[in-house]
Amino acid sequence: MKTRYIATWLLTFALAGCREEFLTVVPETALSSATFFVTQSDFQQAVNAAYVPLRQMFNERAWVLEEMHSDNTYYARNTLYGAVDPTENVADFAVPTAGGVTANDNVLVQYRLNYQIIARTNQILALIDGVDFPEEPKKNLKGQALFLRAFAYFDLVRLFGKVPLHLVPVTGREDAASPLASTEEIYAQIEKDAKEASTLLPNKAKQEAGRATSGAAKTVLANLYITQKKWALADPILKDVITNDGYSLMPDYNNAFSTTTANKNNAESVFEIQYMEGSAGYNGNQIYRFIPSPISATEIAPITGTSNPQATSQESNNIPTPDLIAAYETGDKRKEASIGYVTLSGSLAENKVYPYIKKYAKTHSLHNNTGQNWPVYRYAEVLLFMAETLNEQGKPAEAATFLNQVRTRAGLAATTATSQATMREAIFKERRVELAFENKRWFDLTRTGRVKEIIGAYGAKVKANPQAYYFPKGAVPPPNAFTVLDDYYGLPAVEAALTPHF
Repeated sequence: MKTRYIATWLLTFALAGCREEFLTVVPETALSSATFFVTQSDFQQAVNAAYVPLRQMFNERAWVLEEMHSDNTYYARNTLYGAVDPTENVADFAVPTAGGVTANDNVLVQYRLNYQIIARTNQILALIDGVDFPEEPKKNLKGQALFLRAFAYFDLVRLFGKVPLHLVPVTGREDAASPLASTEEIYAQIEKDAKEASTLLPNKAKQEAGRATSGAAKTVLANLYITQKKWALADPILKDVITNDGYSLMPDYNNAFSTTTANKNNAESVFEIQYMEGSAGYNGNQIYRFIPSPISATEIAPITGTSNPQATSQESNNIPTPDLIAAYETGDKRKEASIGYVTLSGSLAENKVYPYIKKYAKTHSLHNNTGQNWPVYRYAEVLLFMAETLNEQGKPAEAATFLNQVRTRAGLAATTATSQATMREAIFKERRVELAFENKRWFDLTRTGRVKEIIGAYGAKVKANPQAYYFPKGAVPPPNAFTVLDDYYGLPAVEAALTPHF
């Protein structure tokens, strides 16, 4: 991905500007959207800027709201650390919500990062057709902008249900306070954008590594249809991706994921968030957010492999649950690749052995600075989408063909499911272990209508035996744990103060 992000502040300046109606002359000595967007290079910089919020989103917030807010991962309470964190509220299904809004910081930041993408892509899409430069790069840049806008709205609608639908640049405060669009209206716009993006973007073989492709756009579109249970519409799109877009499973599950410096955007990657280890500012640090604490430098060194291992004592998040660990079948190679164990000598828990997400523990050079990419869509998920789509159309035998491709790579025997009901459950379980820690579980629970069933039972187990879920002896979940089992988060309260619409 290009490293020039001048457009980041340019677009912010353009979107924040407010002008009187009589002002029609554009100052040519000051940078603005009217004077900046004149060449292909300008639009390239703007598209680069539209990708930027994804890096913070997936490093800091998406895993909180979409993975730890499930039965896949939990937090490890460190009673020496201090006050309860808003992240714990998410894991505890105890996000304080009133009148449809919440003050939870994770919700606010995720919401704003998505709208940064939308604001930047709206600026691009409003101007790109009016600037003359070669058609092929124009189609590519426009397709990437449409993909990113569809991607951001898809995340928002699945998190909140209803959000403002901005499709043109916001020029003033009145425009910013837009009414909430219905879920159906947002779905329709995502469909429109993803469809157009799929026709404009090149496929993986012709696209610059790390950028959106036609296959990625089609996968988002298929995911949208699956969320809406429009199986007949998802079917041909997925078949097209499988047949024509050149993806394949990596022979070894462990190699489906990048290291901190290599194996990025590999044959299985449909779309992934790009990180780069080092001092340029494009690095991540996910493993340091996930690692159990308090951990000594000696204990962390084998996990990170850095030249300067350092102890950490922060609250621990995204810790694999006993429930997820038990979901792996005997002989499943994915378990070893996904979950490791570490003994914490300083832990206050009676059992000082903790699981951690090994999938993202890649050797790197410096403490708290990693470069592995984050997988958003992999070809394995496309195969599981295809299996689900076929099964929901009453074709469990055909579904088994695609499900078994994923199971075979994992070292497992073919599925024994034969009926639609048993196949549905087999696919649901397979998604859990194949896509563990990739921010899929919460959305799988909501789109299948199983939040209260599964999280209700999971919460009862946590409250009945806190020590099995990493609480120190004598510590227990808060009284309001597992009381907010809604499919959607409340909208951010800070934003509510700026608009009359929510």
